[in-house]
Amino acid sequence: MPALLRPSVCPHDCPSVCALQVEITAEGHIGRVRGGDQPYTDGVICAKVARYAERANHPDRLRQPLLRVGAKGEGRFAPIGWSEALDLLAARLREAMDRHGPETVWPYHYAGTMGLVQRGAIRRLGHLAGWSRQRETFCVALSDAGWLAGVGAKRGVDPREMGDSQGDAGPPQVSLPPTGAGLGGARPWGRSELIVVWGGNPVHTQVNFMHWVQKARRGRDVPLVVIDPYRTATAAKADLHLALRPGTDGALACAVMHVLLAEGLADRAYLARLTDFSPAVEAHLARRTPARAAEITGIPTADIVRFARLYGATPRSYLRLGYGFTRQRNGAAAMHAVSCLPAITGAWQHRGGGALYSNGGLYGLDLGFLHGLDAAPPPARQLDMGRLGAVLAGERRDLGDGPPVSALLVQSTNPAVVAPDSRRVRAGLLRDDLFVCVHEQFMTDTARLADLVLPATTFTEHDDLYQASGHTFLQAARALVPAPGECRANHDFIGQLARRLGIRHPAFELGAWQLADAVLRASGKPGADDLLAAGWLDCAPPFETAHFLDGFGHPDGRFRFMPDWAARGEGHAAMPAFPDHQPVIDHATPERPFRLVAAPARHFLNTTFTETASSQRGEGRPTALIHHATCSRLGIADGDVVRLGNALGSVALHARPADGLQPDTVVVESQWPSAAFIEGIGINALVSAEPGWPAAGVAYHDTAVWLERAEPHGSAPSDAG
Repeated sequence: MPALLRPSVCPHDCPSVCALQVEITAEGHIGRVRGGDQPYTDGVICAKVARYAERANHPDRLRQPLLRVGAKGEGRFAPIGWSEALDLLAARLREAMDRHGPETVWPYHYAGTMGLVQRGAIRRLGHLAGWSRQRETFCVALSDAGWLAGVGAKRGVDPREMGDSQGDAGPPQVSLPPTGAGLGGARPWGRSELIVVWGGNPVHTQVNFMHWVQKARRGRDVPLVVIDPYRTATAAKADLHLALRPGTDGALACAVMHVLLAEGLADRAYLARLTDFSPAVEAHLARRTPARAAEITGIPTADIVRFARLYGATPRSYLRLGYGFTRQRNGAAAMHAVSCLPAITGAWQHRGGGALYSNGGLYGLDLGFLHGLDAAPPPARQLDMGRLGAVLAGERRDLGDGPPVSALLVQSTNPAVVAPDSRRVRAGLLRDDLFVCVHEQFMTDTARLADLVLPATTFTEHDDLYQASGHTFLQAARALVPAPGECRANHDFIGQLARRLGIRHPAFELGAWQLADAVLRASGKPGADDLLAAGWLDCAPPFETAHFLDGFGHPDGRFRFMPDWAARGEGHAAMPAFPDHQPVIDHATPERPFRLVAAPARHFLNTTFTETASSQRGEGRPTALIHHATCSRLGIADGDVVRLGNALGSVALHARPADGLQPDTVVVESQWPSAAFIEGIGINALVSAEPGWPAAGVAYHDTAVWLERAEPHGSAPSDAG
C-alpha cells in the first residue's frame, strides 16, 4: 500500500513556519517530509525538516521517564513510571515552595516549539502558580526594541511582494485534507527592484525567503545586496556583499542616510508627511560621513557610497532585516538606524518596497485564556533567561528581593549549551540543592544534568496552532502518528502536573485541539476544524496598512527618527537620541584583538538536529572561520587546532581559513553539543551574560577574544559523530 500524505506545519524556531506534507508509512511512522503548497512557503522546505523522519524515528529518542540514580552530571538514570514521576515532581516543587515561596520555581522555557498551544501550557501553569516569570532575551529582545522604536508595530511588507506572483496560487496540491484553497483573498503583489538582506543568512535559516528572492531575480536581474560580517551562503549569491565588522551596522546605516540626504535621494515630502524628521536629525546625520563609517565598519568608503546610491536610486527596494546584527550590545540602536532607511527614501510607498523584520504582531490572536491571564495571582518577579548562570549562583542583582531558585522545570530549550557563560550555567545546574526536571525529546546536555527527565512528543505526534513572523499565514495541524513509547505532549504533561499541584483552570481541562479552537474563536477567527480544512488563513493586511501609508504604529502615526527609548525598556538612559552607532560593543583590544561571531548553522537549528547523523555529516565538526591573512600571519593551517579565549576561559576547536570577512573577525557556526568540542565545552562558554539595552538582550555576536594556534588538552574527535 502506498504511503499516505497528511498535511502538517513545521514548529521549529524559524520565521518560515512551513506548510508540510508528511508521508505516513504502513507501519504508522512518518516517512518523507515535503513542502506543502501554502502560497508563501510554496512547496519549499529546508534540508533539516526534509529529513525529519530520521529525527522522529531515531533510536535515541527518549521514550520513558528517567530518574537520576548517580551523582549529578554522571548521566546515570533509571526508568520510572509516569505516575511516580509526576508524584515526585509535584512533591519536590511543593517542598521548594513551602521552604522559599512560589518564586523559588523557575519554569525555564523557550522556542523548541513555536506552536502556541504546546508552548503556552508552561506559561499558564507558571502564571497561575505564582512562579518566577521569565524575561525572554535570547533572540529578539534587542531587535524588537529597535524596530518598535522607529516603526511602532511588529509587522512589515510581505516577502511575496519581491516576486512576480499575483497572490493567487489556487488550491493546494495536497489531495488529502486540507482540501480548500485557504482563507483570505488574493492580493496584487509588486515587483522589487532591489533586495537587501541585512543581518541574516536565509539560505540556511529561511529557505522560503530565498525562494522568493530567486523568483524576483529570475528573468529580471534584480540586484541582491547582503550585509553581514562574513561570507555566508546568502552572501555568496549576492551582487554586493558588505562584510562589516560585527556591531557596526548603525554606523553604516547612518553613512547611507548621509549620502541620501546630501545627494538629493531622500523623499522629503514623505519625510514631512509620515515621520518626525527634523533639522536636528539632518544636522546629526550630516556629521555621519561615509569616511567616518569606513573607519568604524572596515568597509571602503567607495563601497558605502556605491550602496547608498543604489539604494537611493531604487524606489522599489525591499529590506529584509535579520536577527544577526541585533545580537550585539548595541543591537537595538543598530536596528533602529537601519529601519530608518526606507523612511528616508519613502520606499514604503511602493509595491515591492519597504522592509520586513517580523510579522509576528499582525495576527490579532487573543492569548489571554491560553496563558491563564484571565486569572490574576499576585505578580511574581521576572528573571532574565540570559542570566541563568548568575541566577543559579545566587547573585542579588539578578534575584532581587526574592528567594534563591531551588527548582527548574525546563521545556523546549537546552540552556546548558544555548545560554551564555555556559560554564557558569553548568556549574549552577550541578548544585546539589537544585532540583531540575527536563521535558525533552532527546538526552540533551541539559537533560544529562537533570534529576528527572521526561519524554516529549514531536510535532507529528500532537495538535497545535501556528502563527509566523516571516509571513502572514495562520495554520493548524493535528497529530499524524502515535507518540512513541510513553512520550507526552507539553500540554498534556503540564495539565497533569497542574492537577497534582491543585492548580485549576479551564484551559487544563481542554484537549490541545479544543484549546486551539477556543483561542481562534475568542480572536474572531474561523474555528480549528475550519482552519484545518481550508489549509490556512491569510492574515495579510491591505497594502496601505502593510506599508504604513495609513500611519505607523505610534499614536501620531509618524515614524520615529527620535525614539522614545523609555517606552522600550528600563535601560534607556544611555540610548542615542538620533539614529547612530552606539559604541558599547565588546571592542577589540591589544589583549583580545579579535571579534567572535557565534552564528547559526545550516544543518542544525540551535541544538535541534544535532543528534541526527545526516546533520552531523553536513556540519562536519566545530570550526573557527579565520581570515586567510590572519591564518598566514599566525601560522595557522586548515585543520589546525586553535584556541579562542577571554576572561571567561578558552575553547579549543579546528581552524578553517576563509575569505569574505574582516581580518579581525572570527566566526564559529552552529550550537554543537559540548561533547563535540575537543575539550568538552562549547563556544557559548566565551559569550558574556552581560545584557544589551534597553531590553536586556543576549549579545551572542559581540565577544572580543584572543586567538592562538595551540595543541588541545584532549584529543579531537575524528568526525562529527
